[in-house]
Amino acid sequence: MNRIVKLLAFGAMALSLASCAKSRAEQMKLAENIQVDCTPEVLALKGQSIPAEITVTFPVKYFEPSVTMVVTPVLVYEGGEQVGKSYTYQGEKVKDNYDVIAFKEETTVRENVSFEYVKGVETSYLELRAVAYYKDNAIELPAIKVADGCNVTQLMAVTGGEYTFRKDAYQDVLQESTEGQVLYNVNSAVVKNSELKSESVKDFQAALEKIEANPRYSVTGTKVVAYASPEGGQEFNAKLSDKRAQSAMKAWDKVTGGMSADDLQTLSMGQDWEGFQEAVANSNIEDKDLILRVLSMYSDPAVREREIRNMSKVYTEVNKNIFPELRRARFIAELSYRNYSADELEQMSRDSIDILDEEAVLRAAANADDAARKAELYKFAAKKFNSDRATYNLALLSLDADDPEQAEAYLESLKSSDSDVINAEGVCELQKGNYDEAAKLFKKAGTAEANENLASIDIIKGDYAAAAKRLEGTDSHNKAVVYILLGDLDKAEASITCNCARSNYLRAIIAARRGDAAQVEKYLDKVAEQSPAMRARADKDVEFANYR
Repeated sequence: MNRIVKLLAFGAMALSLASCAKSRAEQMKLAENIQVDCTPEVLALKGQSIPAEITVTFPVKYFEPSVTMVVTPVLVYEGGEQVGKSYTYQGEKVKDNYDVIAFKEETTVRENVSFEYVKGVETSYLELRAVAYYKDNAIELPAIKVADGCNVTQLMAVTGGEYTFRKDAYQDVLQESTEGQVLYNVNSAVVKNSELKSESVKDFQAALEKIEANPRYSVTGTKVVAYASPEGGQEFNAKLSDKRAQSAMKAWDKVTGGMSADDLQTLSMGQDWEGFQEAVANSNIEDKDLILRVLSMYSDPAVREREIRNMSKVYTEVNKNIFPELRRARFIAELSYRNYSADELEQMSRDSIDILDEEAVLRAAANADDAARKAELYKFAAKKFNSDRATYNLALLSLDADDPEQAEAYLESLKSSDSDVINAEGVCELQKGNYDEAAKLFKKAGTAEANENLASIDIIKGDYAAAAKRLEGTDSHNKAVVYILLGDLDKAEASITCNCARSNYLRAIIAARRGDAAQVEKYLDKVAEQSPAMRARADKDVEFANYR
C-alpha cells in the first residue's frame, strides 16, 4: 500500500540538537514526506501466519546523522494487538552496527514482518511505531498506519479432517419367503389328500395366517415349483414335472385358503439334480463322497443316473431315502417386511433397547439428532455387541468435538485396523497440530479422504498450489477456496456445485474479485436467507470492503 506519510522530521533534528526533546519533537512536524509501501496492500492469512513486506524510502536530508531510530511493527485488532520484531536504524555518525540511513542520499529499507492469526484480525490494521534516540533523549513518534484489514478467506477451507462414519446394515425393508410342499408317489402327479394335511403344508398355512395378521408384511409374489426325482429318464421326468406343476397349481387354493392365484407363477424344473446333490451332501449315506464325485465328473443326466445305478448298494439306499423327498411340488410365498421406522427405532431405543439387534441400534444412533444421544447409543452397542463399528464411530464423534485424545483412545481399543482407521489416526494428529506425523498416516492410509486431508495440510501450511494438485479431479468442498486463493476464479467458480450458504458466500467472493457488484449483492442476499451468522461475517470481510 503506497502511503505518503508526514512523519516526524529527523532532518529537523539537525537544527535542534541543543534544544530539549520536546522542542525537537515540535520541529519534527516540519519534516519532509517519506514513502511507505506494504506488500500485500491488504494483509492476508497464508498458512498459519500473516506475512507482509514493508518498504520505507527516506528522502534526502531526512535522517539526522546522530540519531538512532527503533521501528516496531504492530498489528492492532479488536481486543488486542501483536507486537512484531523491532528494527533499528542509525545515522551516519552513530557508532553501532545497525543499518545506516544516509543523510544526503535517498535510502530505502525493506523488512519482512509476520504475525500469528487470532480471532479479530479481520478488522485489524498494521502500524509502525517509532522511537528516535539522540544522546540521552528519547522521542516517541506518532504511529503510522501502513495496512488496513486482513483477508482470511483461507479460513473458508475446512481443514479439521475428512472421515466417514461406519454404516449399519439395517434394512428398511426385509425380503423373506415362506413355503410348504407336497410329495408325490413314484411316477405320479396326483396330489394326495394326506399331503394336503402334512406338517409342511400346515406350517405354511400357519405362516400365512401370521403374515395376514401382521400389517408389516405384504406378499410380493407367489409361485408353485414342481420337480421329478432324477430317475427314469430325462424326457419322461420333464413331462412328469409338468404334470405335477399343473396339479400343484390346482391345489394352490386348498393349500393357501383362497389366496389369489391371479399372479401365481408356475414352474416345472424337471429332474431335480440340484436337490439331489444337496440331499446327498446332508445325508449319512456311507458312500456319499463317491456319489458327489460322480455328479462333479459328469453333467449328462443319463450318464449320472447310469453311474449311480451301477453302485447297486448305494443306489438302493438312494432310492429309499433320497428320491422320495425329490418327488415334490413347493408352494412359495415371497414376502416384504416393513422394518421399524426411524421414529419407531428412536422410541424403542428409549423404552426397550434390549430387544434391538446391533444393526437396529446403530441405525438409531445414525438417526439421532445430537451428538450426545449418538454417543449414548454407540456406547450401548459397543458394550452389548462388542461392536467395532460403534467404537469407531465414537472415535469420529470425538473428532467432531475436536477431542483427538479421546478419539485416539477409542481407535486404540479396536480389534482390527484398516485404511479408514489409519486415516482417522491421521486426523487425530492433524487436530493436535502434528502435521508431519499426520501426513505420514494419511499417505499410509492411501484413501480418497486421506488425500483430501493431505491437501488440508498443504492449505494450513500455505501451499495452495500443492493443495490444488491433490484436489484435482475430486469434488472436495475446498477446491473452490484453493482456486480463489490462487487467483484462478474460473476454476473456483466451476468447482462450486451446491446452493448452500457457504457456496454462495464463495460465489460472492468471486464476484467481488471480478468487480461485479450486482452478483455480490445477489449472492450475499442468498447467504442472508440461508445463514444470518455467515452473512454477518461479510460485514467484516475485506473481500467486500468496496461493496458496503
